[in-house]
Amino acid sequence: MVMNVSRGRVRVIRVCVAGVTGWTGRPVAEAIEAASDLELVAGVSRSDPGSFSSVEEALAAVSVDVLVDYTHAAAVRANVLAAVEQSVNVVVGSSGLSAADYEEIDALACERHVGVIAAGNFSLTAALLLRCAVEAARHLEAWEVIDFAKASKEDAPSGTARELVERLDTVRRPALGVPIDEVLGAPEARGATVAGTQVHSVRLPSFVVSTEVVFAADGERLSIRHDAGETPAPYVAGTLLAIRAVPNRVGLVRGLDQLLD
Repeated sequence: MVMNVSRGRVRVIRVCVAGVTGWTGRPVAEAIEAASDLELVAGVSRSDPGSFSSVEEALAAVSVDVLVDYTHAAAVRANVLAAVEQSVNVVVGSSGLSAADYEEIDALACERHVGVIAAGNFSLTAALLLRCAVEAARHLEAWEVIDFAKASKEDAPSGTARELVERLDTVRRPALGVPIDEVLGAPEARGATVAGTQVHSVRLPSFVVSTEVVFAADGERLSIRHDAGETPAPYVAGTLLAIRAVPNRVGLVRGLDQLLD
């Protein structure tokens, strides 16, 4: 159970931000400090001497209700599991978790009776991309995904693209004109099969994260695309929404769109 401190009549949620000096973590931390119902009690950053160096160290030193993770694909799984083991709720904004990782996290969160909210993208427009794509998949049987990101992004596909194809997989698998194992030449040219969908990850300068799903039927196509801008502003409001919602959840919730109803 979450034990929040009181600030007048407002129930305050104590938050630790992992990646507190990062591109998204910093503005999220600033927004938490500005909110009357949230309190930033700790930050984790390996580059900032004023922050804790690890999630484990922060949770051992400070009472925390919610861990927000905006770190790195190589660190996020360990961070989330460390928090859930300590019965701390988690909001996951980092990419790099696989379907198997999410299954493990969900099982542990249910065991510890805490919530985990994970989104490949915490912007409202990205959440609407998920909803619109799921609706299109109910009516169109063929689609593929193009995943654009900056040249230095190490993980592929992005969290946004992975979340999209896993959500589409709950509707059905897309039809393929030629099965991948029957492709002549280089099968890799057809992209990677992720949750049943062909995903093509493009890594080039000038992109932040852009995700496009192309649906097709005889004689027509439908493209739905989300383009992230060059600032983290779109992700702040969605992250705060998740922070406020997660103490009332048990187990894993995938996608910001699940909080919009």
